[in-house]
Amino acid sequence: QVQLVESGGGLVQAGGSLRLSCAASGRAFREHNMGWFRQALGKERELVAAISWSGARTNYADSLKGRFTISRDNAKNTVDLRMNSLKPEDTAVYFCAADSQYGRWPPDDFVSWGQGTQVTVSA
Repeated sequence: QVQLVESGGGLVQAGGSLRLSCAASGRAFREHNMGWFRQALGKERELVAAISWSGARTNYADSLKGRFTISRDNAKNTVDLRMNSLKPEDTAVYFCAADSQYGRWPPDDFVSWGQGTQVTVSA
């Protein structure tokens, strides 16, 4: 399986930006669709964005379109999440996840997870 480590979380003021990064190791990274999820305190985990193995296809939670951008670099085994115009309601732990090998699109079988990185947006 792919091993995932997130970085880039922190405290930011409302209206600010953050870039999260996920470094992958293990099996061939480029064989997996990837996703970013988030889980706020007391809420269920939700899909933020996903990207296909080639990077050609992406999808986003409807409420986040236009503010968040997912990208990947298969040469560096990384997948990033750029977050702009952050709001207090974006406060959550953000997780990187890998879909099953050669998974279908949109991905729905995330099998590997990172430990998460905290994002806190102050008002």
